[in-house]
Amino acid sequence: MLEVRGLTAGYQGGDVIRDIGFHVDEGEAVMIIGSNGAGKTSLFRAVLGLLQPSSGDVVFQDEGIGGLAAQRIARLGISFVPAERHLFPRMTVQDNLALGAYPNRPDPTTMKVVLDLFPRLAERRRQHAGTMSGGEQQMLAVGRALMSEPRLLVLDEPTTGLAPKLAAEAYQALRALKENGLTILVAEQQVPLAMALSDRGYVLENGVISKEGTSADLAKDPDVRRSYLGIA
Repeated sequence: MLEVRGLTAGYQGGDVIRDIGFHVDEGEAVMIIGSNGAGKTSLFRAVLGLLQPSSGDVVFQDEGIGGLAAQRIARLGISFVPAERHLFPRMTVQDNLALGAYPNRPDPTTMKVVLDLFPRLAERRRQHAGTMSGGEQQMLAVGRALMSEPRLLVLDEPTTGLAPKLAAEAYQALRALKENGLTILVAEQQVPLAMALSDRGYVLENGVISKEGTSADLAKDPDVRRSYLGIA
């Protein structure tokens, strides 16, 4: 579904990611793991048209999207949930969700699917997003992304600022989405949660892919176990 080849990008003349290559097949969940500053957010921004690559190719469903504007990429069927969430705090839950369908009108069936997936959002439909807890805001950010009925859901650090219980609940919802056939690409520092969700993964270190493999194989890798799982 998504193929990235030789992607290099950065800021003010300095490359943050270099010669990145990875792929995501339809129906998979794929994780990108790495420490703070490894380049995960820059990688996603370059893939999704929010950061102009200096070289490389990005192909989504056999169509080259490298260099396209972010809004065009989104309309092809990729939804992005940034770590900052970027909700509209003075708008209600329902209005935030409705905006996720833009430029189309919100589909009532899709709205029902999202509210069934996140019952807490259904309970708080009239509540302003800015008054919700961090976990509830994360649910809303994912729900808003789903309103466009994406083919690929991309999440950058979805557990940022969440307590362990709420982080686990967020991944339960992602697991349900995957079981329903949604393709997922996630960058995460809470590596055990990401491993439990994903089929395969890539380790990003200092702007380059240092390791790749199935999640099961990466969980056995001594370097991964020591650096990301806290296991000697």
